[in-house]
Amino acid sequence: MAIQESKVKTAVDGRKGERADHIYRVAAEIMCQKGYEATSMKDIADAVGLTKAGIYHYIVGKEDLLFQIMSFAMDMVDENVVTPARKIADPEQRLRVIIEGHARRILEVGGAVTVILEEMAALTPAHRKAIRARKRRYFDLVRETIGELQTQGKLRDVDPTVAAFNLFGMINWISRWYRPDGKLTPDQIMRDFLQIALNAVLRNA
Repeated sequence: MAIQESKVKTAVDGRKGERADHIYRVAAEIMCQKGYEATSMKDIADAVGLTKAGIYHYIVGKEDLLFQIMSFAMDMVDENVVTPARKIADPEQRLRVIIEGHARRILEVGGAVTVILEEMAALTPAHRKAIRARKRRYFDLVRETIGELQTQGKLRDVDPTVAAFNLFGMINWISRWYRPDGKLTPDQIMRDFLQIALNAVLRNA
């Protein structure tokens, strides 16, 4: 009996998690269009088909929602980019996996969640510190990877910190111009983007 109850609870928690992820994505899209301050909880509730009271079953408030969206974004980065990359010993292949993994998530999931990461000022000090620490760990991974490439003589004559910041700028800017209904497919974009990004920092990409 206990095992069956556990399976039911896991299924319910899974559905709640999927619904929460959907709320984060939709809320991020609205905040991108209207801005954080102009977005109301009613706007988000209407967009996801919940009452204003119902949405509080998933989130505490608007600032908490913003923090959850950012945490959701960093969770995706950790799962799809950081974890696979840390398993790769060769720094050139690791950098390739990082660039492709991050860029592809933006192309597949949508850029709104990435754009919302710029709303750091709206967070409480504690939430801001938590998100900043996660972003810093990711940045350090990329900079250290580029530093290894410099040691191997594969890096162009550039500073690893400058190179890391510029790679992040290139990747995050995809969210500003990519349109799912545009002429270019994600695979076409990834082919060219990866070539441009790697050639920007490597001597012989």
